[in-house]
Amino acid sequence: MVRILLPSLRPMLPLLDLHGVRRLDFHTSVLEELRERLIAEINKLGAKEGRERDKILDKLLKESFPVVRVRALRPIVMCILRNTPHIDDKYLRVLVRDRELYSDTDTEVKRQIWRDNQSLFGDEVSPLLSQYIREKEHILFDHLNLNNLFFTPSPKIRRQGEVVQKLANMIGNNVKLYDMVLQFLRTLFLRTRNVHYCTLRAELLMALHDLEVQDIISVDPCHKFTWCLDACIREKNVDIKRSRELQGFLDNIKRGQEQVLHLINNEGLPRENTILILLLRMLALGLSAWVMIDSQEFKEPKLDSQVVTKFLPALMSLMVDDQ
Repeated sequence: MVRILLPSLRPMLPLLDLHGVRRLDFHTSVLEELRERLIAEINKLGAKEGRERDKILDKLLKESFPVVRVRALRPIVMCILRNTPHIDDKYLRVLVRDRELYSDTDTEVKRQIWRDNQSLFGDEVSPLLSQYIREKEHILFDHLNLNNLFFTPSPKIRRQGEVVQKLANMIGNNVKLYDMVLQFLRTLFLRTRNVHYCTLRAELLMALHDLEVQDIISVDPCHKFTWCLDACIREKNVDIKRSRELQGFLDNIKRGQEQVLHLINNEGLPRENTILILLLRMLALGLSAWVMIDSQEFKEPKLDSQVVTKFLPALMSLMVDDQ
């Protein structure tokens, strides 16, 4: 038990006894109040910038970390860690080795752990990826639901989903963690050929776009392409300006660069759109993505002319007959 041995408080203790307040309850309440005030001050310090702030935080961490296993004081240590931009590896190693401490560690601190521990990060991400696939397939193949909601939500609503938001929060603005997630998605796509991993890659990128994480979206070569395609899907229209932008992305695909392969996603685009050839090229690219990544031959596949000369006219005839 923590005791507060201040001379000014001693005369008050008998009064508390008369009111039936136990000494333990008194000391605990004071400890909690002091802890919350200290955490508030640490957060104020963390909001500042400069070497002086870092110096003070490092000193506080050095002096407080020995009590990190004391439950009552742990929130203070965790608050210092959360506000420390660059944590020394010796502290991170202690957190990783102790399961309880690791569980209580904030995401901001875990990012610094995951950055150099891909297997641990993979253990955290893997259940989320599995959850995403289960949810997508449940909605897509739910034969009991006559109002299938797979294609109904807009792209912006879809990327507000739990899994996408959790992944975005785990990544923060860390480019290395983002690259790890893309590597996981690429590996799983190659292993399973499940196109939902490609959709997740696009939704995650646009979720980071919504959060204005410039450190990541500025270096992802797929960002402008995804942003443009997202706007087309949202507006259910491909105007001349955007069609030229999309055309440019497709024309710039070079051998050895997979870049946009994971991002071809035409959900929501109306079939009667006038810029048909462009959409067919993107569709063909998406359908060939697995083969291209597996073979490492990144070249846009040639569009089968019979799709335009035979299949589409036949399809239009069927549509007219159904009117």
